[in-house]
Amino acid sequence: MLSPVPAVVPADLDPTAPIATGTTLVDVRERSEWDEGHAPGAVHVPLGDLTARVGELPVGGRLLLVCHSGTRSARATAWLNGAGYDAANLDGGMVAWARAGLPVT
Repeated sequence: MLSPVPAVVPADLDPTAPIATGTTLVDVRERSEWDEGHAPGAVHVPLGDLTARVGELPVGGRLLLVCHSGTRSARATAWLNGAGYDAANLDGGMVAWARAGLPVT
């Protein structure tokens, strides 16, 4: 079982500017899921590639991790926090993001 990780609730985000300055949204879904729609400005790093591509992520700002429903991104968040990053999970994933009326491209 995963330990609780910091989380952000999509319904609490500002629809006109959902991602705060200094925060990078990292989508850990597979390519096919990403291609079906993703949050504007998100960086795509599939969960299976995260450890190999962690060096591509910005250091110093907050990382907000997202997947379809929040499970994979919670695992990614726990791993990144353990590696010294400031990371939080988007609670409910892209399902909750879309339900909150936030933009999808």
